[in-house]
Amino acid sequence: MSSAASTPSSHQALEQLAHELPDACERLAYVKEMTAQAANKVLGLVDEGMDKAEQVRRQGKDLSESLARLATSPDLSVERARAMMRLCAAYAASAAAFAEREKSLHGEIMMAQDFQDLSGQVINKVIRMLEHAEEPLNALVGEIAAPAAAADQLQGVQTPDKALKQDDVDDLLASLGF
Repeated sequence: MSSAASTPSSHQALEQLAHELPDACERLAYVKEMTAQAANKVLGLVDEGMDKAEQVRRQGKDLSESLARLATSPDLSVERARAMMRLCAAYAASAAAFAEREKSLHGEIMMAQDFQDLSGQVINKVIRMLEHAEEPLNALVGEIAAPAAAADQLQGVQTPDKALKQDDVDDLLASLGF
């Protein structure tokens, strides 16, 4: 009696699953596309940032070297100008070091974005699995629905060996990865 009570619930769940599979595939495809777009945008921004950081690093290094040379030049007679030049050289060296650190950080961010590619691969795998599961589940729902409809028309006793068992449904779902 308990298996007869669970059959309509299992049947309804399978019908709902078969009905929702196409929507699930569409949603996963949408997530995959949005993830790919976001990853491409982030990677593009990081690449651009790395180029700018390299420019700042080069300019800062060049400026630092020029200012250091000017600060020690015998033609420059005002001590205050020399002190200012030393400060500017130190600032330029600091800016170049900062840019170098930022460039390294951008490289790390880019490497961290590799998960986007992996998540896209996983989503593709799930989509393929769901697409493969859709047809067998629809067939199973049809097989379950047909005996139920025929049972209403039968005038005699149905033999238990002909009815679908919960174990059969569980085995099919397990073989599909559910």
